Amino acid sequence: MQQILFIGKVWPEPNSSAAGSRTLQLIELFLNRGYQVAFACAANESEFSSNLLELGIQPYPIQLNNSSFNEFVKQLNPHFVIFDRFTIEEQFGWRVAESCPNAMRVLDTIDLHCLREARHAAIREQREFNNADLFNEVAKREIASIYRCDLTLMISSFEMELLTNFFKIDSAYLHYTPFLLNTLKNEDVSNWTEYENTEDFISIGNFLHEPNWDSVLYLKQVI
Repeated sequence: MQQILFIGKVWPEPNSSAAGSRTLQLIELFLNRGYQVAFACAANESEFSSNLLELGIQPYPIQLNNSSFNEFVKQLNPHFVIFDRFTIEEQFGWRVAESCPNAMRVLDTIDLHCLREARHAAIREQREFNNADLFNEVAKREIASIYRCDLTLMISSFEMELLTNFFKIDSAYLHYTPFLLNTLKNEDVSNWTEYENTEDFISIGNFLHEPNWDSVLYLKQVI
């Protein structure tokens, strides 16, 4: 049975973040295909963290900037290591490369963070976004992480095009993997309230996450 190791920024919280749902979608995909899945994380668990053991996933608390990780990953000897965002690859990727040189290293970007940073800069300065905003420090780090990995998973087709057409990254490094959601059934859609009979809007999000707050302000003030 092939072993997959996920290294998370936080323990998956599918009921409090889209990123947590995304991670569990990938994990369930591999479990359903017969892989053995382990999840390592240096963060503390919260009340929203999933019970990984109940899902058949072995959790491993790890430490940042500690060589004990090298011995841990060497003993686990995974076939694949999936990094949750480029900052986790920066922290642990080189240790995986040294201790498990034959393991395939995969980056799950969740978001293209250099694009997020560029858009946020334009909003802060109350101007239109332009491609020159993409030349930021986050872009250097994120693209370097992509090139260090064997494969990078992308949720957004727009981000795929940006990386291949603007940053000129070979598409062989990238794999389009959107949210793994069930397809809407026609009968479900037919039961929706007609648009003409609706009013107002609701936004659901954690406002400590700045893009969520920016989007609500833009929706109210501009749209």
